[in-house]
Amino acid sequence: MTTKLKTIKIKGRDYVEVNERLMYFRDQYPNYSLTSEVIEKTDNSILILASIMDEQGRVVANGLAEEEKGSTFINKTSYVENCETSAWGRCLANFGIGLKTSIASAEEVQNAISNQGNGSSKSPTGDTPKNLIKLELDSDNWVKALKWISANKEMGLTQIVKTLQRKYSVPNLVKAEIKKNI
Repeated sequence: MTTKLKTIKIKGRDYVEVNERLMYFRDQYPNYSLTSEVIEKTDNSILILASIMDEQGRVVANGLAEEEKGSTFINKTSYVENCETSAWGRCLANFGIGLKTSIASAEEVQNAISNQGNGSSKSPTGDTPKNLIKLELDSDNWVKALKWISANKEMGLTQIVKTLQRKYSVPNLVKAEIKKNI
C-alpha cells in the first residue's frame, strides 16, 4: 500500500485508527465486502470474526476480536460495537491496510493501556501520560462519554471524572459540562 494513512502516536509509535483503514478499504476496493459474524456471545463477553471477501465472494482476510462487558468504561455500554470495530481493524490490517508497525489498531492499543496496572491515569512520577485523548465537547468521543455518563450518574462527579481520566485528558470546561449532566 503506497497511500499514507493518518496515524496517531501512542507511546512513541504510529498506529492507524480503524476508521482510516475502513475509509481506505471502501475507496480502493469498492467491489469487496467486509462482514462480521458473532462467533460467541455470553452474558459477559463477545467474540466476533470479521472477513473481507473479494468480488468472487472468496475470503481474502480475517480478523478476530473478543471483548468483555464492563472491562472498560466504553465496554460497560458498548462492548459489542467495540468488539466489531476491533475485528474490522484486525481484518483490514491482515489484508494489508494500515499495517506499518502493528496489526493492532490505535483503539486496541489504547484499550490495552487503559486495562494495564491499577487503572490510574497518573504515571509513577505523577505526570499525566501523553497518550491520553483530549476529551472535547461536540466530538465523537464526547458523545460516547456522555452516553456512558448518563448510564452511570450514580457514581458521582468525582468517580466519573476519575474513570474518564483513564482514557482522556479532561479539561475544566468538560468537567463543568459533566457536572451539568449528572
